[in-house]
Amino acid sequence: MRLLLDTHVVLWATRSPETLSQTARVLLAETDNELLLSPVVAWELTIKHRHGKLPEAQPLLAAYSTVRGDLLAEPLPICDEHSLLAGSLDWAHKDPFDRMLAAQTMLAGAALVSADRVFDGLPGLHRLW
Repeated sequence: MRLLLDTHVVLWATRSPETLSQTARVLLAETDNELLLSPVVAWELTIKHRHGKLPEAQPLLAAYSTVRGDLLAEPLPICDEHSLLAGSLDWAHKDPFDRMLAAQTMLAGAALVSADRVFDGLPGLHRLW
């Protein structure tokens, strides 16, 4: 199964794995699953850390490439199609990070691993938690 990881999932998986749901822990541990990581995650973590909202993200940011490797997650680069879909989604949610993750999830044929229920009302997106 292809799985795109939401920002908080990466943070929790590396800093406090007990915070993840049992389903999320199993999904991340299952070696048959293809874990994907968007540059949106690094971008969101960096911005929130810089604004003082996520001081606990510093160790993750300092070793981001290593952490991605430890998670066995493949990068999912942002392309034009992702950007066009993110901007055009008929979805009241305005958070640019979430919109991009939603678009990437849909176009990658993946499920989004996220605790965030805001994704539940979006047609074409499958969220697992």
